[in-house]
This record gives sequence, structure tokens and C-alpha cells, in this order.
Amino acid sequence: MKTFQFPLHKALQWRRLELEVEEARYKQQAAELSTLDRRRAEVEASGIRAEIQVREWNPIAASELTALGSFRLAVKTEEAELARRRAECARKLAEQQQHMLEARRRCRLLERLKDRRLTEWKAACDREIEEIAAESYIARWNRTEAHSTVASARD
Repeated sequence: MKTFQFPLHKALQWRRLELEVEEARYKQQAAELSTLDRRRAEVEASGIRAEIQVREWNPIAASELTALGSFRLAVKTEEAELARRRAECARKLAEQQQHMLEARRRCRLLERLKDRRLTEWKAACDREIEEIAAESYIARWNRTEAHSTVASARD
């Protein structure tokens, strides 16, 4: 009996590699989204800290209020830019997720085909073993019958 050979083994290996690449890209895109979220939280926190810090000053100079206003504007501008980049990143993440799911589907399709072929191969092996065992039993039985026929003919 020959060993199991899956004719699409190289294609399956390639699909598994493709899946690994797509999963790595997905993780990278998710990390980028997380970085943007973290950066947005930092910007928001710095704006709040500056606001609190300036309000604690007594007296507050006009130049300080002007600087705070400029800082608020800069924070709002950066938050808007981060929100735009986050939306784009989230879109890319969803797109990458679709690529990853499609790669997973193609890989699983070949894996199921391999499993089905392996099951068929095992069934064929079992049938072959049963046939050999049956032939061996019949040959042994024929030898026993032939031997007993020869022995009874001598008597």
C-alpha cells in the first residue's frame, strides 16, 4: 500500500502562507487603529489638563488666555485630523478583515478536501487489508481441506 499523497499539498501550503500574511496584515492594521485611538486620548487629555491648569491661575493674563485659545484650536484641529485618519484606518481594517476571511475560507476549503481524500484513502487501505486477510484465510482453508482430502484418500 502506498502512502497518502495529497495532490494539492503545495497549493494548501501556499494558502496557509497566504492566510498567515493576511492575518499579520490584519493585526498590523488593528495595531495602527489602536495607536490612533491612544493618540486621540492623549491629545484630549492634554487639552483638558491645559484647561484645568490655566483656570487655576490667579490672575490670568490676556496673553495666557490667547495662548489657551490657540492651544484649544490646535487640539481641536489635531483631534479632527486624528478622527479622519481613524475613520480611514477603520475602513482599511474592515477591508483587511474581508481579505483575511476570504484567505481563511480558501485555506479551509483545501483542508476539508485533504481530510476527505485522507478518509477515502484510509477506507481504501482498510478494504485492501480486508481483501488480503480474506484471501489468506481462503488459501489457508484450501490447504487444510486439501491436506484432509489427501489424508482421507490414504486411509
